[in-house]
Amino acid sequence: MSSVMPPSASTASQASLAPEEASILKQPRAVWAVFFACIIAFMGLGLVDPILPAIAKKLNASESEVTLLFTSYNAVMAVAMLITGAVSSRLGIKWTLLLGIFVIALFSALGGFSSQIDVLVGMRGGWGLGNALFVATALTAIVSLSSGSAAKAVILYEAAIGLGISVGPLLGGWLGAIDWRGPFLGVASLMAIAFIGLILMMPNVKASTAAKRTSLLEPFRAMKHRSLVVFGLTACLYNFGFFTLLAYSPFVLDLDEHGLGYVFLGWGILLAVTSVFMAPKLQGRFGTVKSMCAMLTLFAAVLAVMGIWTSTQWLVIAAIVIAGALLGNNNTLITTAVMNAAPVERSTASAAYSFLRFIGGAAAPYLAGKLAERYNPHVPFLVGAAFVIVSVLFIGINHAHVKHVDHAAAH
Repeated sequence: MSSVMPPSASTASQASLAPEEASILKQPRAVWAVFFACIIAFMGLGLVDPILPAIAKKLNASESEVTLLFTSYNAVMAVAMLITGAVSSRLGIKWTLLLGIFVIALFSALGGFSSQIDVLVGMRGGWGLGNALFVATALTAIVSLSSGSAAKAVILYEAAIGLGISVGPLLGGWLGAIDWRGPFLGVASLMAIAFIGLILMMPNVKASTAAKRTSLLEPFRAMKHRSLVVFGLTACLYNFGFFTLLAYSPFVLDLDEHGLGYVFLGWGILLAVTSVFMAPKLQGRFGTVKSMCAMLTLFAAVLAVMGIWTSTQWLVIAAIVIAGALLGNNNTLITTAVMNAAPVERSTASAAYSFLRFIGGAAAPYLAGKLAERYNPHVPFLVGAAFVIVSVLFIGINHAHVKHVDHAAAH
């Protein structure tokens, strides 16, 4: 769940932060409608976490089959990211958002009525399609409609991401404790409310590039820039660790839906707080690439701890929560780097990068489940740690091609 973060404010501008912070809440109703929809959309990342064991039990599915809920979601989202620019440049911001919300609501509702794991996996893939259309357009919408600066609009977007990621597991745990179908039907209901809100409150805003329709080939052309590909493949590799933690750890914790919800609530809160407040400070003091490598190295160490002491419940819980802080920092750092990596439109860079990173997010959950079934519960976390270490080495090997991002961010 990465998003654009502005460079940290300079010391000279700190005196002006108080007035900006005081006025950031004074936004048009349309901004708050998109803000609410963003929260619901980002809930989808962690919403199913607390109910994975329950789904496996109720639908007589194996662990690897249940982890396909993440695989289908990320695989479809990866491919769909390549077409979001072309779609939004033709439909406009409002109708692309509404299309994404409608698709999310439709497939989450259908998922709630599914009775077979393969059907549920397919519905989750449809959910990923809607999420790609919505998420790729939401930041542009908030920036276009905001009454303040682009920096303040980004803070609102980051806040929506943080609320969605942190509240998602908690809501999933509460509704999942009633019935595993609850989280799916709950998201469908909330998305229906968001749909009505956008219809009534949001004007038909055209994207800044509306005069020039985006080609389907633009993300592929962007990949000729080595720096963009380096960051995309780095994210692909580290997502093996990210989604191993997210999709497989619920199976080793031996907690009920409420317990899992609270664990991932802690994870989500630290992820949200660090992505907004801590990452810019790290970037300003140590640089984007160095900070990113440090966070990834620490994350690999956390995964290794989970792999060695998998049967020690309290240690695994602590590791998951701590990982939230590391992942929050890294998500913001790597997305900031992507935005400054290549001389292409930010939306195009984001599409190309998202395609590469979600490939890792699609492969990792199923791989983790299979490794556990074939070997033991320790192996998925150790393999995830190895992939994350490889991502650090990959950045080091290609450092000459990515070091310019710090100069671009500072400028």
